[in-house]
Amino acid sequence: MNKTRLFKKTLLAVTVSTVTLASQQALAAGFQLNAQSATGIGRAFAGDAVIADNASVMARNPAAMALFDKMELSLGFESITSMIEVKDATYTNALAPAFGGGTAVKDVPDTDDVGSTSIAPNIHLIVPVNDKFAWGVNAYSNFGTKTEFSDDYIAAEYGGLTDVKSFNFGLAGSYRLNEQWSFGAGLDLIYGQGTMKRVTSSSFGTGGTIGPVTAPPAGTSLVDVDKADGFAVGFNVGTVFELDENNRFGLSYRYSPEFEAEDDKGQKITLPLPDMAEFSGYHKIEDTKFAVHYSIQYIGWSAFDKIKFENLQGSPLGSSYDKPYEWQDGWHYAIGGTYYLNNDWTLRAGYMYDTSAQDSLTSISVPDSDRQWFSTGFTYHINSASNIDFGFTYLMGDDVKVDEQLLGGLTSVSATTKANAILVGLQYSRSF
Repeated sequence: MNKTRLFKKTLLAVTVSTVTLASQQALAAGFQLNAQSATGIGRAFAGDAVIADNASVMARNPAAMALFDKMELSLGFESITSMIEVKDATYTNALAPAFGGGTAVKDVPDTDDVGSTSIAPNIHLIVPVNDKFAWGVNAYSNFGTKTEFSDDYIAAEYGGLTDVKSFNFGLAGSYRLNEQWSFGAGLDLIYGQGTMKRVTSSSFGTGGTIGPVTAPPAGTSLVDVDKADGFAVGFNVGTVFELDENNRFGLSYRYSPEFEAEDDKGQKITLPLPDMAEFSGYHKIEDTKFAVHYSIQYIGWSAFDKIKFENLQGSPLGSSYDKPYEWQDGWHYAIGGTYYLNNDWTLRAGYMYDTSAQDSLTSISVPDSDRQWFSTGFTYHINSASNIDFGFTYLMGDDVKVDEQLLGGLTSVSATTKANAILVGLQYSRSF
C-alpha cells in the first residue's frame, strides 16, 4: 500500500470513528441505550425482564405480558444528559509545518462541553385476550445522543458533529402454558437516523503534496452525511417461570439485524447490531414489604466487526471504506431493591456494572470504559388503577488513557477521556 492510500485510509478511520458510536459516550458500553422506562432507570434495570410492575416489561421480555390480567398502558420519557471530558490532549501532525499549518506538536485545550441532552420517549400497551393469550405494541428509543465539538477544535478530524437517533416499534404476543410457565415472542421494526460531519483540522494549512503523500487543505469536508435514515427488522423471544407468587424468573433473547442507513445524496452506512440475552429474578421476602431483584445481560458486541461506508460524495478519501472494529462481548450485572412503603408509595434503588465493548483498540472520539450505574426512584399511586413513576441514574465512567497513531506515526493524538451521564425518567401507567 503506498503512502497516499495509507494516509487516506488512516485519516478516514479517525474521522468516522464517532459516526454511529457517540451514544456510548453518554450511556452504556457500545451504543446501546437502556431507557425503556422510568421504573427501570430507578432500579438500574435490575430484574426488568420479569418484575412486570407496568407495561414497559414487554420491551425486555415479551413472555412477561402473561403476568397481566387487565389491559395496561405506560407512557413516558427519559432525558439523557452526557458529560464528556477530553483532557491532557496532545495533537501531533508532522506534516503541518510543510503545509503551512504551524508547529507539528500542539497542546489541545481541555474540553467538557461536547455532550448534550437527548429526550427518549416511550409507550407500551399490553392487551390480555383471555387467561392464556395476550398481545402488545410499543415504541421506544434504542439509542440517541448528540455530540458536537467546537468549530475551532484543533484536532477537528477527531471531533465534528454526530447526531444519532433510533426508534423501535414492537408487536408481541404471549402464551401462558400453565401456572408456572409462560412464553412470548415479538417483531421489532427499527428506524434510525444520523447526521455526521467531519473536516480536516487547521494543522493541514493549505494542504499539498510532499513526495508520494497528498493532504487536503484545512477545512476540507471528509464526511458530510445529513440525516441518513433507514429501517431494519429484528425479533425477540422470552419465557417466565413462576415458582410462586413471590418468586419468579425471566429469560429473554433479542436478535438485532444489520442496519443500513442512506441520506438524500445516496451515501450509505451499514453496521451490524448486537444480539442480546437477559436473565432476571424477582423475590419478594415473605411477610415483609421488601423485594430484591437482579439481572445479567449479555450483549454480543463481538459481532460488531466493521462499519461499511459506500457512495461517499465529494470526499478526498474515496467513495467506499470499511472501518474495522475489534469489539468484545459486553455484560451488564445489576441488583436492586424495592420497598412497598404503603398503598401510595413504592420506593426503589439499584446498581449496575456495565463492561466496556472496546478491547485493545481505543479512540479519543469514542471514550468507552467500564461504567457504574447508581439509581433510585419511586412510584406514586394516584389510585388503584393509575400511578406515576420517577427514576434517576448517575452513570459514572472511568478515566481512559488514549494513544492513537496514524500514517506510520506522522499523525498522533494522546489524551485522557471520561464519560459520565445523568438519566431522568418520568412515566404514567394505567390499567383498564
